[in-house]
Order: sequence, then structure tokens, then C-alpha cells
Amino acid sequence: MFPGARMLLYAFPLIVVVSLVYGATRHELWPAILKHAWDTAVWILGFMGVVFVVILLAGWSL
Repeated sequence: MFPGARMLLYAFPLIVVVSLVYGATRHELWPAILKHAWDTAVWILGFMGVVFVVILLAGWSL
């Protein structure tokens, strides 16, 4: 696998915690917090995916 793949496992708990805290700062009820946390987690994962693809393509072009 990739050399840093085990380090990537640290990202998932951080994404969950950051999403929950961010959702809790915006809402007070659990259903609203969880929906906002899910939306934030999807946004963060999407952003990380785009950055990964850009870095991957930049590495191939060099």
C-alpha cells in the first residue's frame, strides 16, 4: 500500500470530532447537530480528496 496510509487513519477520528464540534456550535438539538456534522464531514472529505488528486497529478507530471 501507500507508505503513509497508516497515518491517514488518524484523519478519520479528527474529521468526526471536528464535524461534531462544528455542528454543535451551530445547533442545540441532536438531529440538527448530526445533520450538520454529516454535511461538514462530507465537505472536508471532498476537499481532502481534491487536494489528494492535485498532489497526485503534480507528482506524476514531475
